[in-house]
Amino acid sequence: MTKSEADTRSILIDQQLAQSGWDVKDPMQVVEEFDILVELPIGVAEPRTPNEGHQFSDYVLLGKDRKPLAVIEAKKTSRDAAIGREQAKQYCYNIQKQLGGELPFCFYTNGHDLYFWDLENAPPRKVVGFPTRDDLERFAYIRRNRKPLTQEFINTSIAGRDYQIRAIRSVLEGIEKKQRDFLLVMATGTGKTRTCIAMVDALMRAGHAEKVLFLVDRIALREQALAAFKEHMPNEPRWPNVGEKLIATDRRVYVATYPTMLNIIRDEAQRLSPHFFDFIVVDESHRSIYNTFGEVLDYFKAITLGLTATPTDIIDHNTFQLFHCEDGIPTFAYTYEEAVNNVPPYLCNFQVMKIQTKFQMEGISKRTISLEDQKRLILQGKEIEDINFEGTQLEKQVINKGTNTLIVREFMEEAIKDANGVLPGKTIFFCATKAHARRMEEIFDKLYP
Repeated sequence: MTKSEADTRSILIDQQLAQSGWDVKDPMQVVEEFDILVELPIGVAEPRTPNEGHQFSDYVLLGKDRKPLAVIEAKKTSRDAAIGREQAKQYCYNIQKQLGGELPFCFYTNGHDLYFWDLENAPPRKVVGFPTRDDLERFAYIRRNRKPLTQEFINTSIAGRDYQIRAIRSVLEGIEKKQRDFLLVMATGTGKTRTCIAMVDALMRAGHAEKVLFLVDRIALREQALAAFKEHMPNEPRWPNVGEKLIATDRRVYVATYPTMLNIIRDEAQRLSPHFFDFIVVDESHRSIYNTFGEVLDYFKAITLGLTATPTDIIDHNTFQLFHCEDGIPTFAYTYEEAVNNVPPYLCNFQVMKIQTKFQMEGISKRTISLEDQKRLILQGKEIEDINFEGTQLEKQVINKGTNTLIVREFMEEAIKDANGVLPGKTIFFCATKAHARRMEEIFDKLYP
């Protein structure tokens, strides 16, 4: 049902402001129908009507110093919120002209769609809720005190390789050009996390970010990222500390898994403002993450950096779209081949060592089964002609403990060992099924407890 502008304000917008901590009945926080004095038309000496020479902003949000922080222009639900865009912009400039001081932030809404516009600094963007007073005070502080990023010093003790510096520069220069979404493609082992930490360090020192969120898809990666931030930015307070469950709002660096952050934004008791973060890093960015946890990325609309090790030519079209990049053209890419071919190399090329038994290579068929075994199978009611497994089918359809045991023994003999020559280096086994993986684990436990 279409609501009038008055209903839109009282039923929708007032409630949305209340959810962000604003009391529309408190004139120390919110002024409705804020009176803005404007010049009379040329040739008119005295107002001809009571409202001539006045404009009235639907809402003005005040800072703690009682000065205007933001203007909100409201339209009824049946109208496009964008209709109020130029009107809200005009009110912001006229308030600054009348009162001096800083330019207020600009919002326009129809009660359903809400747009935030930091005039002269970024294009309008759709957001899911109003900022709190603390959010707006933080935005104003950043806008007032930030330094240019193009010449900002990069801490090379955190990330000093040439490609890492180029990756950081590509993002910093993009932010200076008012871009808000970035995608870095860097091969596994080339230091994505260190590159990001050096970038966060530069943004914080330049005054462009007060609060940063680092999103990961596994708890193990969260612990690694927290340890890396502790090592390279030890003076920046982090969340969570050991054993900390509830969200804290007084930290600067937040590291969380996607499910954890999803639970936080859905929990009314500890929900964060959608404007709480200034910079968000999305680790292992790909479409499947967005399909499952897109609510998190839609909720927080900060400057966002996606990270992935997936080669550019394999990345899904929608991942480029998510970070507003052209297909196949990330913000920056450093490939596995580049890392291997660098002089000296940053990565070692891999070598393939095949471990295959005759059983695996030939599979199982009537031709490979002895007459004695064929007779036994016939007595069990099996059709010999139907027994035909290729080598690639074996682990999925035939459990063969002997082959798995051989693979484990061969691996332990041939693997690159630690400094003591005992334990193998970090290794991933790609198994055919979860059950296969469990069997491999059991063999390791039995042979090498």
